[in-house]
Amino acid sequence: MRVTWTATALGPSRRHCVVERDSVFRELADHFAELRSRGQGYLGARLSGSEFSRLVVGFRSDRAVIHLFDGAERSFLLFGDGSAATDAVVDVPIMDALATFSGDFVLTVDRPWALMNFFIRTGAPGELGRWCEL
Repeated sequence: MRVTWTATALGPSRRHCVVERDSVFRELADHFAELRSRGQGYLGARLSGSEFSRLVVGFRSDRAVIHLFDGAERSFLLFGDGSAATDAVVDVPIMDALATFSGDFVLTVDRPWALMNFFIRTGAPGELGRWCEL
């Protein structure tokens, strides 16, 4: 299965690479695993040949958030899994900067990766959970 994606670079810059790659899903999985071993990262993926839907995951340590872009003008944030208190604040990388999110939208890092796998296999991002339109 092929996927089009961008992610935090693994090289010395560790900056988000905006140039999309088109590869087999395994290459994205390997890249994500390496980012996890480094403790933080940002990646976005869509099915090859489609402009939308696009899932984007930012994570730092064991905390993550996931965005869904289902059109040029529509974006959503997945509600959290209860792993952080609703009044907590968590910083995760979004592209090259840290962004702050309330605990309402925080997930353990394994959950977004499982959702990314499901999305790539099925192409059905709406089935991933409850979304908040931004």
